[in-house]
Amino acid sequence: MGNAGLGDASCCQSINVIKFFKKRIDKFCIIVYNYAKLKSKGEGAMNNTFTNRPVTMNESKNLLEIEEHMYILDDVKKPNVFRNMFPYSEIPKIPFNDRTVPHDMPKDIWITDTTFRDGQQSRAPYSTEQIVTIYDYLHRLGGENGMIRASEFFLYSKKDRDAVYKCMERGYQFPEITSWIRASKEDFKLVKEIGMKETGILVSCSDYHIFMKLKMTRREAMEHYLSVVRDCLEEGISPRCHLEDITRADIYGYVVPFCLELMKLMKQYQIPIKIRACDTMGYGVNYPGAVIPRSVQGIIYALHTHAGVPHEMLEWHGHNDFYKAVVNSSTAWLYGCCGVNTSLFGIGERTGNTPLEAMVFEYAQLRGTLNGMDTRVITELAEYYEKEVGYHIPPRTPFVGRNFNVTRAGIHADGLLKNEEIYNIFDTEKFLDRPVLCAVSNTSGLAGIAHWINTYFRLPDEKKVDKGCELVHEVKRWVDEEYESGRVTVLTDEELLKVIDSACRKLGISLL
Repeated sequence: MGNAGLGDASCCQSINVIKFFKKRIDKFCIIVYNYAKLKSKGEGAMNNTFTNRPVTMNESKNLLEIEEHMYILDDVKKPNVFRNMFPYSEIPKIPFNDRTVPHDMPKDIWITDTTFRDGQQSRAPYSTEQIVTIYDYLHRLGGENGMIRASEFFLYSKKDRDAVYKCMERGYQFPEITSWIRASKEDFKLVKEIGMKETGILVSCSDYHIFMKLKMTRREAMEHYLSVVRDCLEEGISPRCHLEDITRADIYGYVVPFCLELMKLMKQYQIPIKIRACDTMGYGVNYPGAVIPRSVQGIIYALHTHAGVPHEMLEWHGHNDFYKAVVNSSTAWLYGCCGVNTSLFGIGERTGNTPLEAMVFEYAQLRGTLNGMDTRVITELAEYYEKEVGYHIPPRTPFVGRNFNVTRAGIHADGLLKNEEIYNIFDTEKFLDRPVLCAVSNTSGLAGIAHWINTYFRLPDEKKVDKGCELVHEVKRWVDEEYESGRVTVLTDEELLKVIDSACRKLGISLL
């Protein structure tokens, strides 16, 4: 078992050794001693901190062990922006120290949703009616076991607040309705007024945000955030701390000390405090041996093992700037997060969030079961977005794009007609209500064209066409003319739909 802890930090952080140094004890742990800060509190404080460490029984190992990890806020004078990894004028770098952490997948894992929060930051706002309808779909998709555990909402507009009230009236246990606010007392008033049981709080944790955006020191930022968290706890509201920009943060110099304080508050108030690790810029990587703060495994290991955050309180929130949202979210599950945060169809800030539908199938692949999730609802949602929301889903998007299970290559089509398992990823008709479809080409024949029409238009048995249908013959004549004139490519859906529409008008029939 390796450790992606402070060894990572010592590799990637530029620290003034006069003020702060790190000492490696062994491959399992790194002890950080900030002697300057302790001395300022007096010799007695130093002795108490380092000599009176608790000795406890490790129930999994059946051995006594002493607390070796001392993580103290490193309140630096200048921001540490990791220029060795993030040289702004160059492509970001991924350094390795070849330390790895073990798999630590929780017994229970689940999905949470930010469609109505982050998903609204990159498109026109949903109407109240649309939010309520989508929320109903999410409830059905999550199934009887509530695999879509929570859905977060904005509270700033009357439209959003109305949607919250109407969704609450549904009385669903899952998805649990939660909110998102900035770390301000004014925003917190909205949470209290609505009567939310839980709220997310934006908690910036990188020096990019603390120094450059907030114009604070680390200590000032920590004290500010802790005061807002206390306000929540005093009202009996469970806070969910969104650790913004965690993949550019000083994990052991700020994030772990901050989370240790949060865990103390959780113990004091006996109210859950959730930690959402936010890969705000998509810098996270899942490569074994990569260093923090870019290592997803290293971050989760630090939060759980060194900050003491329970699995069920940990959640990953990914962005797709480097095409890693899905794999990073799956990695977070594998290494200790119970929850991964998603958005329908990946709609979100810039390149988007982790697609909800992707994590449904990731769950099924990792667990070997859907655990009650109704994946056919995904297709219903895609159709709703296209027809009612006016959102165009790229046709080759996995699971939901119009062409995701359409075969166009001639040799593939031939294989599908013999046995669809050859070129279809799974029984898409069973799980997504999407039968496999073969594109029309010069080799399709009358039967192939009839199959395309029946499948594309999802015609019921009583309206299905066969190779003797005049409509099919009309389309076949046009197809033959195209290829006789020298065409070598397959026909597009748009071309076929235009020809079918023209033929239907000519024959005085309708497929709908």
